[in-house]
Amino acid sequence: MSKNRIFYLAAVLLVLTAVSCAEKKQAAPQGPPPAVAVTTTSVKEEPVIYYDEYPGTVIALNQTELRAQVTGYVTGIYFKDGDEVKKGQRLYSIDQQIYSANTQQAEANVALQQTNLVKAQKDADRYHELEKKDAIARQQVDYADAALEAARKQVDAAKANLRAVQSNVGFATITAPFTGTIGISQVRSGSAVIAGQTVMNTISTDDPIAVDFVVTQQEVYRYTQFMAQNRKISDSTFSIVFGPDVYPYYGKILLIDRAVDPQTGTIKARLSFPNKEHSLRSGMSTTVRVLNNAGLPSLTIPYKAVTEMLGEYFVYVVGDSSKVSQKKVHLGRQVGADVIVKDGIKGGDIIVVQGIQNLREGAVITTAPPAPPQQPKN
Repeated sequence: MSKNRIFYLAAVLLVLTAVSCAEKKQAAPQGPPPAVAVTTTSVKEEPVIYYDEYPGTVIALNQTELRAQVTGYVTGIYFKDGDEVKKGQRLYSIDQQIYSANTQQAEANVALQQTNLVKAQKDADRYHELEKKDAIARQQVDYADAALEAARKQVDAAKANLRAVQSNVGFATITAPFTGTIGISQVRSGSAVIAGQTVMNTISTDDPIAVDFVVTQQEVYRYTQFMAQNRKISDSTFSIVFGPDVYPYYGKILLIDRAVDPQTGTIKARLSFPNKEHSLRSGMSTTVRVLNNAGLPSLTIPYKAVTEMLGEYFVYVVGDSSKVSQKKVHLGRQVGADVIVKDGIKGGDIIVVQGIQNLREGAVITTAPPAPPQQPKN
């Protein structure tokens, strides 16, 4: 065998040996991955004070439109727009001339029908006397009795018509149905109004005043309990805010609507607030704040400890041997930098707060501070 061939085979052998050693070196078992440096905290279970908030609308507890009940022209306005008016106070008058004339005509008709009744009564009485003496046919007596009954009916009809036209005279004067605040008049003196159609004004009560808001059907039981304990619950349970401004008086729950709206799954609730300064006006938008039940402990964790995946929320819980496992949690309301956890973990659990991005299921963690970098030797 030539020296070149021997040298070639030796070189091939040397390469194969080197490759085999490299593969063995790569196949050698590696050590465990280093522990991930994180910061942890303990899950706290303590009373938490916060407010549930709902959009609300201020409404009057009693409000009605004033409509003309007779047709005619406005002849008088007896208040100033925005006045406080008392129940029964005269507000508007409508031209009564035609209704007064109709009343006089109706009264005359009543008098006429009563005269006819007197005549019919005398005829009937006379015919009955003649019947006793067999001096008149029975048929004549029956006719007289029928005429008497008809005359009585005519009197009743005339009196009913009189009451109707008299009511029109009364309707020509519009009075306040209750004590409250009247709005801006929609008509002026001389304006023509049509019975049942023309809205002349609106009157409403202002103190107390109500605020309506809606809650979910899951909260119905809670608000039913509020209703049952209305005199026992704290005065500060219900409040309202307008942007940064908090209304200085607290409210009371008045009622919960009779049924849940099947379209939205919500139900309306109503609060009552004092309004002595008339600073609340019907139609205003506000935010209703309902104090939570601070007597019950809640689980709270830092919100930054939570990770979200596909609309679900998770935290890393530290277990045995400093290994972490991912737990699904259901969150409640966020309170400052913390968040309430409804279920998924329990009080006393240790969870990871910082370093979450470097974790995976089963990872080993350490809470020791990282070692400082070594200084290079001179």
